[in-house]
Amino acid sequence: MLRDDLRKDFDALVPSAGASRRAALQLMLGAGYAAAAAPVMAQTAIKTPSDGLTVGEIDYTVGGFKVPAYRAAPAGKTGLPVVLVIQEIFGVHEYIADVCRRFARAGYLAIAPELYARQGDPGAYGEMAKLMAEVVSKVPDAQVLADLDGAVQWAGANGGDLKKVGITGFCWGGRITWLYAAHGPVKAGVAWYGRLVGQTSGLTPKHPLDIAPILKAPVLGLYGEKDTGIPLDTVDKMKGALAQGSAAAKASEFVVYPDAPHAFHADYRPSFRKEPAEDGWKRALAWFKQHGVA
Repeated sequence: MLRDDLRKDFDALVPSAGASRRAALQLMLGAGYAAAAAPVMAQTAIKTPSDGLTVGEIDYTVGGFKVPAYRAAPAGKTGLPVVLVIQEIFGVHEYIADVCRRFARAGYLAIAPELYARQGDPGAYGEMAKLMAEVVSKVPDAQVLADLDGAVQWAGANGGDLKKVGITGFCWGGRITWLYAAHGPVKAGVAWYGRLVGQTSGLTPKHPLDIAPILKAPVLGLYGEKDTGIPLDTVDKMKGALAQGSAAAKASEFVVYPDAPHAFHADYRPSFRKEPAEDGWKRALAWFKQHGVA
């Protein structure tokens, strides 16, 4: 059965669907959306060109499993700052790939690992509730954190400066951003509308509110006032927990955009809001620069 916290995440999402992971990556993630999302994408999606960049699929091994990922970086350069880009529930599709290219154009080596790869292909599901129940709800946090550790190691061996690593994520990935900021070797994080509380289980033993006091890196939380899946009182609880925590926790900040819904940065969906999305992006780049990632 779908866990209550995952059901709330699902209910908060504007109707759309993920792309076929493998097909999209084989096409350089150029056109992989399922039919339900394609018309919206055609009208609103930002297209970041790849000229001057090295882009495409890579993989790295964690625990004997080859984790596929999309990466984008300025061509021919090394010593690059690194940013981990964490997917929505729909997996690594063209929107996530485009975010990687946006970071690459800002001078980063950006990596988006396919964090459901062991559990299944999100692009194979036309029904989101089934995707949540059969794939997303079966992904252990410990697996995700280990796969992100592997991505950092890959970056260090392929042109990245491991003294300058950041992480950002959207929705499902926003929650992971908070968790990794308490776990991994990053200097800063930017969490876009990631859930802060939820039910605990063997697969998800802790949530952002639980680890807030022990953050190792400061996180900028970008949230929407009209996000029906993330009540503002949970943001207030998170602020209180951060204020009682480590130096990184105390340095963390929130921006709550008036009238913005969930997924306001997702330019391929009806939830997209141009002004908050653009402001959040500027703040994300500034946050990374402020905290020594850029």
